[in-house]
Amino acid sequence: MRLVLFLLLLACPAACSGDDWGALRSLVGHWTAVGGGAPGQGAGDFTFEPGLQGAILVRKSHTEYPASKEKQAFVHDDLLIVYRDPDERSEGALRAIYFDNEGHVIRYGITMFGDRIIFATDPAEHGMHYRLTYEHDGGDTLRVQFEVAAPGKAFTTYVTGTAKRSLSK
Repeated sequence: MRLVLFLLLLACPAACSGDDWGALRSLVGHWTAVGGGAPGQGAGDFTFEPGLQGAILVRKSHTEYPASKEKQAFVHDDLLIVYRDPDERSEGALRAIYFDNEGHVIRYGITMFGDRIIFATDPAEHGMHYRLTYEHDGGDTLRVQFEVAAPGKAFTTYVTGTAKRSLSK
């Protein structure tokens, strides 16, 4: 038993401590959100939680969009996994991979500027580009913005909203 524990500790990188996420730590918890944009007005919730003994952060999101004159009601579910890139060239850079119930898969790099956390696709890659920004108000409220850009075009806002930290899950 001690040997197994010792081997697990050796295999676990520094990120397993759960204390090595910088500004991303402020996202951990349960959030209720409202917002709108191209898909319509919606409401839902999301959680950010450590996973794999702190080696990753996992966001699970659920948003419901009621029917409108233009669209039927629909639900959007997604999963985002934040990790440290093990590639030695990236020196442990923060990355994320996103999946949703519509079949999208998005790979992000992560940068942090003060109270702003930005998930953005690599502009050197071909195709659509995406940027997801969380901005703290200094308390338990986040401003959230998701933007898209066609190749060679500027970003335009697709969805924007606010999220409040919730004590219940």
